[in-house]
Amino acid sequence: MIGRDIVDALIEVPVVTSFTRIGYAVRARLYDWQPLGGYDLAGRVMVLTGATSGIGKVAAMQLAECGATLVLVGRDANRNDQTVTEIIDSSRNPNVSQVAANMGDYEQVKELASRVLTEHNRLDVLIHNAGALTADRRTAPDGTEATVASQVVGPFLLTSLLLERLAASRPSRVLTMSSGGMYSAGLTVSGLQMSEAAYRGTEQYARAKRAQVVLNEMWAERFASLGIHFHAMHPGWVSTPGVDASLPTFSKIMGPLLRSPSQGADTLVWLAADNLALQSNGGFWHDRRPRSTHKLRRTKDAETPDRRRRLWAWVSETCGNEPTMPGENWTTE
Repeated sequence: MIGRDIVDALIEVPVVTSFTRIGYAVRARLYDWQPLGGYDLAGRVMVLTGATSGIGKVAAMQLAECGATLVLVGRDANRNDQTVTEIIDSSRNPNVSQVAANMGDYEQVKELASRVLTEHNRLDVLIHNAGALTADRRTAPDGTEATVASQVVGPFLLTSLLLERLAASRPSRVLTMSSGGMYSAGLTVSGLQMSEAAYRGTEQYARAKRAQVVLNEMWAERFASLGIHFHAMHPGWVSTPGVDASLPTFSKIMGPLLRSPSQGADTLVWLAADNLALQSNGGFWHDRRPRSTHKLRRTKDAETPDRRRRLWAWVSETCGNEPTMPGENWTTE
């Protein structure tokens, strides 16, 4: 095992080998990964956002083939329905439904949570996968920059609203799809939302993804005692319609080395299925292994305890929901 870990560490250092299909192929052979199709997820209820294309759609298909009961979340009801039909037809698993919701619209997030709580008496896995990188600055209904609203605030609100059900279904999991791009960004609260004048889509995306990873750790610090396991991960560089549209030059240059959507979805599905995910909390994963959340000294130095606390406070205030531990009217039994 030590020899394999050394090889894995050597692959991890150069980003190109770690993030591309090279790293995936070597690690899959190195550790003799269990095929995802071997997991039996019958009876487990999972909510997956960003489920109609790319990594999310592939992950949904694999989870359905393993027997999970799925609630797929996307912004467009018609597209959601088409995805549900495709997955049911292919997997022969009828326990797949959808809810249309924009994760940057907090009222829609509240309605999503209400639907899940009404229609399912348990929740084993909540997967935050929805995300997009836009070249122009956009705003959510409440005025928050759209990337931050949909990928930081909205997921935080949804987790808060489903926290009791997750605790009642313990051991449960909350998984967040981040990005290797977050390695370039340090944690910022005052600068989390870029201004119109300074806006750069890739930088805004990286800042939001860094915030996701920090919040994942803080959820684990504060609520692990409830039997909920919080993990974040990054998929490497994956060839998806979103990447082609938002980063066309990168996609063209790196094309032959980019991972397939199924390779990008592998660790997400594995974290949703494998019991190893229940042996730790607050981790950041890539290729089925925990990874460091920093590659640069400056990003590590930026992540002060005070700044972490301020991030949690700002997100709680923005979504209007401060998560709390169980009280006398809040049972996990």
